[in-house]
Amino acid sequence: MQDDYQPNIISVEDEDGKEYMFEELDRIETDDGRYVAMIPLANEAEDFFNEPWELIILKVEEENGETYLTPIEDEDEFNEIGQIFEERLTDLYDILEDDEDNDEENE
Repeated sequence: MQDDYQPNIISVEDEDGKEYMFEELDRIETDDGRYVAMIPLANEAEDFFNEPWELIILKVEEENGETYLTPIEDEDEFNEIGQIFEERLTDLYDILEDDEDNDEENE
């Protein structure tokens, strides 16, 4: 069986010109805007499994024909969008909550 998975790799440059690579996991559009959920791209396959990774959620904004990814400043907006991504990604991937991880370790 052939694996047709092709990750969507995103390159993000910070204010100082330093480039970071991410794998896009999902994107959504709501009445408030467009958003993307991604994780840092691991340099080696084993890094992906050995290093804890954090989901990064950013807002997609456009200005003068350029597309930018920006942090979500409003806490309520961030929590709402984070909840949507959490539900969607839990359905797509085998994700355990931190509390579930701790419960399994204590058994």
